Amino acid sequence: MYKKNIGLQLSTIIVVCLLSLQSFAQSWDIPADKKAKNSYIPFTAVTAKEGEAIYTKTCMSCHGNPGKGNSLKTLKPVPPDLTSSITQQRTDGDLFYILTTGRLIMPSFKNVFSEDERWKLISYIRSFNKQYVQVLSKFDPRKSKLVKFALTYEPATRLIRMDVKATEKTGIVLLKNDEVELYVNRYFGRLKIDKSQTTSAEGIAYFKFPNDIPGDKLGNLELIAKVSDDNYGEVEYQKKLKLGIPTDMPPLTQKRAIWNVVEKAPVWLLATYTTGVLVVGLFLLYILFNLWKLKKSGTINTIKS
Repeated sequence: MYKKNIGLQLSTIIVVCLLSLQSFAQSWDIPADKKAKNSYIPFTAVTAKEGEAIYTKTCMSCHGNPGKGNSLKTLKPVPPDLTSSITQQRTDGDLFYILTTGRLIMPSFKNVFSEDERWKLISYIRSFNKQYVQVLSKFDPRKSKLVKFALTYEPATRLIRMDVKATEKTGIVLLKNDEVELYVNRYFGRLKIDKSQTTSAEGIAYFKFPNDIPGDKLGNLELIAKVSDDNYGEVEYQKKLKLGIPTDMPPLTQKRAIWNVVEKAPVWLLATYTTGVLVVGLFLLYILFNLWKLKKSGTINTIKS
């Protein structure tokens, strides 16, 4: 009796936890200012088509074909069909926030897609809602050109200082309380430096910089600074600084490697592939030759009779 009660209690706890997880996954605590965010890009058939290409490549594997209810059921919580009322009742700002931040099994696409691409993806999602009426943002994307960065290195503390401001006609605007990020550009993507920071009232943020990143022959590294601002959008800035370890190595695509083009694939891989193709080809020829011999000797006809 005692073991049965323990089993029942454990089962109840597991069920409650799963239900709680499902409920938590479906409810997003989205800040009011993020909920009210709207796209500065008009949603058209063209933007929906571009968003469809992004969806097919990145989202379909989990969310399935829109309107077909064939999302990946093995995931917990199950990814919603994005044509469902649960999704379509959300504001554009909700969808943009979810795509940007992610949570649990939902990844963040903040550093995968640009702001424009995320809005185009939402444009595709909205194309399935005939009652949807877009509210355009008053944000002018041209204002992003007004944003200026300054990156300086402080050797004593190994800190990168990032200053962010906008040069308006009325004067200098310091971008305060904005999320900023710092990356180093690498062969296969971006290496994030430190964690995301928030600019001070003076539009300044600091990043702790590591001392073990390989650079080019002179130690140069290509830094990428990024700011997200409600008035100026997402803006990036690139600058080279001599902060890396001088490294005199050939480019990764120069030598033979498994990730390279066919002409520069490893010799052992080419030999293995060619040998495999020859063995399979010879085996098929051997089978065909023996079938021909059987047919010629009349054995096949005898078996059929």
